[in-house]
Amino acid sequence: MDLPMVYIRSKKKEHGKTNQIEGKLEKGQKIVIIEDLISTGQSVLDACNAAKSQGAQVLGVMAIFTYELESGRANFEKNQVPLVTLTNYSTLIDTALSDKYIDEKELTLLQAWKKDPEHWDLSV
Repeated sequence: MDLPMVYIRSKKKEHGKTNQIEGKLEKGQKIVIIEDLISTGQSVLDACNAAKSQGAQVLGVMAIFTYELESGRANFEKNQVPLVTLTNYSTLIDTALSDKYIDEKELTLLQAWKKDPEHWDLSV
């Protein structure tokens, strides 16, 4: 592909050179940020903001997986950053059910967790 690559942390390092961005990022450069997993999206959106502060044009974020949390959807919408993922939580649990890795009771638990992961309790 012969494309440039930079590494962007969500926060500046507290040691060494304390860089948040490693590599050369040109002002006006169009970039796509690659992430493995999206929950709330806050860390990757912090990286987007760091890139924007250096003059980059963030076209969007691509990730392998998203939990599809409402807070994540809202964060990407609020920051006006497009998100594209290879797969998601709904597909994961649907496939797990159809391939009999989980049963209907477990599906109900997993769906309940997704509705409110911060307050979810297995004992309920």
